[in-house]
Amino acid sequence: MAVTVGLASGCATSAPTAPHHVAKPAGSDPSTSAKMVCAPEAQHRLADVLGVTTTVPVAPTWVDHRYACTYHYGNGSLTLSVQELENRAQTTAYYELLRAQLGDTGSISGLGQGAFTTTDGSIVARKDYKVLLVDISGLPPQFGVPATSAADVAVTVADLIMGCWTGA
Repeated sequence: MAVTVGLASGCATSAPTAPHHVAKPAGSDPSTSAKMVCAPEAQHRLADVLGVTTTVPVAPTWVDHRYACTYHYGNGSLTLSVQELENRAQTTAYYELLRAQLGDTGSISGLGQGAFTTTDGSIVARKDYKVLLVDISGLPPQFGVPATSAADVAVTVADLIMGCWTGA
């Protein structure tokens, strides 16, 4: 099954789009785009879109070039992570590793430079030398207000995050 998404808008923390965007390899600190997944603006946007707020503060981690945080809710959790890599070959290898580990139930058009849905409905998307994982394995089958399928939540969250990754 292929899904097509539209780009999210209104990303105040996104970097301005440069005339010629250059992908940057992983560094000693997380990139601006990686930090967006856990930033206060993302937290507010997710609360607005999902209709629910977190029950504990979002606490990001940065380990082995992986920036991640878990959004804890009263009836489940959502984990967002960005793996930063050195080059296109490493990015492709990591993306394919996730495809093999998590399964691939269909591609998603219009999301980054490639994206797919995993067997549990989570989303994996790549852009430049980064791979985003929207892990919904901690959510109930229906989530948010109004309630929607966890798989639709994953697509919405991935679209929101990737729509902000312009030039960052």
